Amino acid sequence: MTRPGPRFPVGLDRLKPAARSPDTEVLRPQRPLHEAARDAARQQAPSGLGLDSPAVRERMAARLQAEGLRCEPVLRALASVPRHHFVDSALATQAYEDTALPIGHGQTISKPSVVGRMLELLFAGDSARAVGHLGRVLEIGTGCGYQAALLSLLARRVVSIERLRPLHEKACENLAGWREGDLRLLYGDGRAGHAPGAPFDSIIAAAGGEALPDAWTAQLAEGGRLVAPMHDERAGGQVLVVVDKRNGMLHRQQLDGVHFVPLKSGIA
Repeated sequence: MTRPGPRFPVGLDRLKPAARSPDTEVLRPQRPLHEAARDAARQQAPSGLGLDSPAVRERMAARLQAEGLRCEPVLRALASVPRHHFVDSALATQAYEDTALPIGHGQTISKPSVVGRMLELLFAGDSARAVGHLGRVLEIGTGCGYQAALLSLLARRVVSIERLRPLHEKACENLAGWREGDLRLLYGDGRAGHAPGAPFDSIIAAAGGEALPDAWTAQLAEGGRLVAPMHDERAGGQVLVVVDKRNGMLHRQQLDGVHFVPLKSGIA
């Protein structure tokens, strides 16, 4: 898959200050050169680091496969979407490590292994197995837009909701040139879901609360699957919860321990 190149020119190399004696007094009428270079680099999209090479993403997907991720469509999506385009340029060199990274406003982009695990669980649902894709998807918590981009490669239609306006705007900017799939980004209260687009074959959440909102299970289609983190007192933290709707009944299972930001109501 061809992706547009970086939007900005090559950043400055980091410059190291000259060595000095610990007793030497340093006069600084202006900002140190290495600090100016560092801040300038943060304002520019990374380039010349090999991050735009498909091989970088393919290596990440191969590592996740070696660690147990087996869903081929998910692996292909992870090898296609440039994760470094969704993080701050100062953190771009860490984009393909299996780590969560801050995206501002107290939020993070989840570890690739966690994203892959949750998407793989969605694919194991009845509807997805039957048609080979995730169908109509509701994503709760757009964040920077990375998972929404992945979902757009895996689903017939994606509706993604973000309650924090700055993050919603950031995701819209990050995905402005994205032309894959049918993807709609909304600013609103994710706890309420999105009734106009219901029912959804797949629902995935990037925030965890004490209980699953009734709106989510009500908007889940027959044969659909919901994957979300939820606090479990016995586990002493959050766990992944999988809910399947069959014959109008909800069937629930608890899986891995996880750590997501808290699920909150309203918009901000």
